[in-house]
Amino acid sequence: MATDEADKRLAAPGDLELVRDFVNTRDLERGTDRIEGPEGLASWMAERGLAGGGWAPAEEDVSRARSFREALRAMLLANAGLPLNAGAAEDFNAAAGRARLTARAEDGGRFALLPADDGMDRAVGRLASIAFAAQEDGSWPRLKACGECSWALYDHTKNRSAAWCDVAKCGVRARSRRYRERRRGAPA
Repeated sequence: MATDEADKRLAAPGDLELVRDFVNTRDLERGTDRIEGPEGLASWMAERGLAGGGWAPAEEDVSRARSFREALRAMLLANAGLPLNAGAAEDFNAAAGRARLTARAEDGGRFALLPADDGMDRAVGRLASIAFAAQEDGSWPRLKACGECSWALYDHTKNRSAAWCDVAKCGVRARSRRYRERRRGAPA
């Protein structure tokens, strides 16, 4: 992670922040994972109200959460202009396939897709419904992953050009690497 985890400049609007936060449970640069085991997954889900009370996840739930998270990260990298990893859609479908959603009408005449189950199905269903709503309202393409460290960020730029979580860290590394590659390829 090239930026501070609490950096509000990268925060997504509304419920979409929950998806960003979920993807960022794994820091690829530091090699840390907040949902490393069942206890970590239960704690993270409970803190965000994603799982019903008393839910005790199994190792299978941890594997499913990780697969779902990495499928979402691959999609966020695609939102940043990188090619979509082969298998990302299948991984998303496999993790989200068991989650049942129900349609509800809300007080202002708006509709919502909400999870109908508990436990991991509830959590995955909620995150998937947020992503679906973001596609519908046009905010999904702005949720990206840094092209350098894969940290999830929300692109607040007017022209939707954000490519890195931190221009001074990840941006400098990326530009330096491109410069060195150009220099190696230049004739002597």
